[in-house]
Amino acid sequence: MVRSKNPKESSVLRQDPHKITDSGEKNLEVAIGREIRTLRLQQGITIAELSVSTGLSIGMLSKIENGNTSPSLTTLQALADALSTSITSFFRRFEETRNAVHTKAGEGVETDRAGTRAGHQYNLLGHLGQNASGVVVEPYLITLTEESDRFPTFQHDGIELLFMLEGEAEYRHGDRIFQLKPGDALFFDADAPHGPEVLKKLPSRYLSIISYPQSN
Repeated sequence: MVRSKNPKESSVLRQDPHKITDSGEKNLEVAIGREIRTLRLQQGITIAELSVSTGLSIGMLSKIENGNTSPSLTTLQALADALSTSITSFFRRFEETRNAVHTKAGEGVETDRAGTRAGHQYNLLGHLGQNASGVVVEPYLITLTEESDRFPTFQHDGIELLFMLEGEAEYRHGDRIFQLKPGDALFFDADAPHGPEVLKKLPSRYLSIISYPQSN
């Protein structure tokens, strides 16, 4: 269900988009902490239980998981034993390659999606396969240039963000219709039927960013 939000309402972001980490050592601490936290949560172990099994205080474990301290090898061994893993597994995130895809204007790969019709152009702007985040993101630039009696309806896993760049359209999500104009955004669960209902002003161009968990 999509809920409109008063722009005056304040909300607290869980991450600082402008935060910069300068030190390679700090990056390593953060990577180790995230891996320890991920393993602990995957095994359903509370931080209190991990404290008991390792002999480390809850405060110290919290600092380690948040990357605020550099754990000794003895501490890492205790954590590895408690989490039934090896010390080297804690360095996995730090050693992973981080990729970036630069797509210049007009160079997006034109592709077809199920239901694509004449006058409906889909350009994939970039794609990362297996990555450290565990999430696949597919950004499309969609251009609709010809009216059709019937528009494609999509339904797939994940969540989707639409951002209207040009033109005007009525866009369906489930049993609701949204009026989209340049600058408007629509963020929704993609497992509900969705797609353009009426193209009110052509050409219509919008960004479609789809994200879903990557399969192992």
